[in-house]
Amino acid sequence: MATKTIFVAFAKEDETSRNLFTGQRVHPKSPFEFTDMSVKEPYETEWKKRVLARIRRSDGVIALISSSTPKATGQLWEIACAVSEGKPLLGIWLSDSYRVKPVEMGTAPCKSWTWENVSNFIDLV
Repeated sequence: MATKTIFVAFAKEDETSRNLFTGQRVHPKSPFEFTDMSVKEPYETEWKKRVLARIRRSDGVIALISSSTPKATGQLWEIACAVSEGKPLLGIWLSDSYRVKPVEMGTAPCKSWTWENVSNFIDLV
């Protein structure tokens, strides 16, 4: 299996979930593998330019969607950037109780957080 480069867009409030999500790729039974290009520390200056460069170098973008997403202007910009760059995009619901798809995602799908859904996306990018 070839390693894909994936940018993970997430709200700062969902950092723990992002860590769990990206940590799955090293689990021995995980059906997928990817290089995480998400931003681990906020950039002080020129962050949009740096994020855009990371998104452009990625094979696809996964957006972790939660109740924090509507107010996460940085995450919403990253999602819009992925769409404008024509990158394959998948939304992953972090909760069964919150399922509001951001308008910035356009026609990109949002799916439950399962190994099958993530693996299928990574296999296609």
